[in-house]
Amino acid sequence: MRVRLDVTDWRILRELQANGRISNVELARKVGISPPPCLRRVRALEEAGMITGYFALLDEKSVGFEVIAFAMVGLHSQSEADLRAFENRVLAWPLVRECYMLSGESDFQLKCVAPDLTAFQDFVIEDLTAAPNVASVKTTLVIRRVKFEPGVPVAHARQRQPRG
Repeated sequence: MRVRLDVTDWRILRELQANGRISNVELARKVGISPPPCLRRVRALEEAGMITGYFALLDEKSVGFEVIAFAMVGLHSQSEADLRAFENRVLAWPLVRECYMLSGESDFQLKCVAPDLTAFQDFVIEDLTAAPNVASVKTTLVIRRVKFEPGVPVAHARQRQPRG
């Protein structure tokens, strides 16, 4: 389903991305329309798959996860079946919070969050490097986060239609 976005839709996306808990009444006020059409627009954006969910963003350290690390993974085989098998394995690993298939030197990049360095090392040794088809793993530990801005830069989006 293709949705034609206008200026109001972009405003809605920007406001919801900044605060997913905003009430429909407040959202409508901020984007300059009344609540009923605002709610219809939000539902249409959800149904079109542009808004895929809402969640609470937790601070890792304050909830006991001291280590953020990245793992670059190379596979022996990049056949579609082997790629899918690795992806399915990644889905079962709780410490892996994000996973991207890459072009270039590595096949996948994993963002991992662990309670401590020992837990991360155990994951790398017992799960990641021991997984079938894994040829290489290179890890890096995060020293500090400089920028974290989830979502997309809606304020800089050109008023164009999405592909698909």
